[in-house]
Amino acid sequence: QVQLVESGGGLVQPGGSLRLSCAASGISFSIYTMRWYRQAPGEQREWVAMITSTSTTTYADSVKGRFTISRDNAKNTVYLQMNSLKPEDTAVYYCNAYHPLRLTSNWGQGTQVTVSS
Repeated sequence: QVQLVESGGGLVQPGGSLRLSCAASGISFSIYTMRWYRQAPGEQREWVAMITSTSTTTYADSVKGRFTISRDNAKNTVYLQMNSLKPEDTAVYYCNAYHPLRLTSNWGQGTQVTVSS
């Protein structure tokens, strides 16, 4: 059974940093493309960052230069380091695991990030 568990969210002041983690189980983690999405209240879920099985990374323009996605295949975990946080980064952040051959997708339950003074 596939399980993705996000952690690391919380309340942080503008300009601060947080590191989100997503621990995966029940999958061959190393072959999955991992993505972070976020959803603000009243908004659609939007893609934030992606890392492939070969650790190629891409980012949404809104977070480029501030967020860094990484993965540790030995720990079956993907991370999102978020620096220079802005109030508009406030959202529930979700982890997504995508199998590139089966074209299947699994989601975590989300972790709340609130950027406020």
